[in-house]
Amino acid sequence: MEKKAQNSPDSEPAKKIIIHGVFLDVHGLGVLVTGDSGVGKSELALELISRSHCLIADDAIEFSQQGPEEIRGTCPDALRDFLEVRGLGVLNIRAMYGDGVIKNSKDLSLIVHLERMAPEKIQQVDRLKGCYGKRQILDAEIHMVTLPVASGRNLAVLVEAAVRHHILLRKGYNASDEFISRQQHLIQQQHKQQNPGKE
Repeated sequence: MEKKAQNSPDSEPAKKIIIHGVFLDVHGLGVLVTGDSGVGKSELALELISRSHCLIADDAIEFSQQGPEEIRGTCPDALRDFLEVRGLGVLNIRAMYGDGVIKNSKDLSLIVHLERMAPEKIQQVDRLKGCYGKRQILDAEIHMVTLPVASGRNLAVLVEAAVRHHILLRKGYNASDEFISRQQHLIQQQHKQQNPGKE
């Protein structure tokens, strides 16, 4: 669910939008966790906070355009420090874990979308490339990864891995491309060994 933020008539139309989800700092990157209600966003956020990552905003995050490809996420004052978890109610994360786990704002780098998938749909996921895409936020295209939600999956570990993988992609390294290249090289070597003297 998204809605445009209201602006005063006398100001320039600010490019802002409110998006439902949980916004966190994971390994130094701004990560927006999205998904249907009840899919486990807040529980995932709580586990990531317990693993020393930081909460920026829960439920309604205000994103604003800071540059051509720069989207800044902040928490409305009324929601700052709070995280709502089903069964536990509203938690004050700052009071529970200290000032170090709260950040006021962060540039959005990655969207992690949680999706419940039937076993047959999970089997259709590309095992080499994963579920990657992009989502338009204001005037910027933000990288997005979709994580299937299923019993026994450690989503916190998967989010940490997704962030580390995204960092490597930004540096120009793609594990899938290297894997494919390595397999092709091994196949070529085996072909040469089986057919000596042939090009």
